[in-house]
Amino acid sequence: MKWGVPCYSLEGKNVVLIHGFKEYCAVLFFKGALLKDPQDILVVQTENVQAARQVRFTNVGQIREIAAVLKSYIREAMEVEKAGLTVSFKKTDEFAMPEEFQDKLDTDPALKKAFEALTPGRQRAYLLHFSSAKQSKTREARIEKSRQKIFDGIGPNEIN
Repeated sequence: MKWGVPCYSLEGKNVVLIHGFKEYCAVLFFKGALLKDPQDILVVQTENVQAARQVRFTNVGQIREIAAVLKSYIREAMEVEKAGLTVSFKKTDEFAMPEEFQDKLDTDPALKKAFEALTPGRQRAYLLHFSSAKQSKTREARIEKSRQKIFDGIGPNEIN
């Protein structure tokens, strides 16, 4: 169990996770982007997910219908892990930099230094967090609320 749901790993690496949502349940492949998907059943959970892919179900009958296919995808996911294959992630500079945050970095060298010291994953998390706000006022507020966390070297969803 990881994150409160069944998670299957191979040699210490997460391979497949089963999770439920209000409208569906899903089998998630951590490196699903590397799977062949000849049946075209893999779904990208959200627009910002780069590696994981899901197979979604709304009833038990759907699972029964593709059980053999699902097993073959699971075997392929295990082979991907055994082979040590990795997903090529977008680099941090390929993510949109909100204008409001760029202005803060340009005028506050200490904030810029602290942001650059964050891990690439934390930098991306902040850029996604800031960019997801539709209004400039909201982006400004998020940036201001995040300043201390950036200085503390933690991500937007971490607790200091």
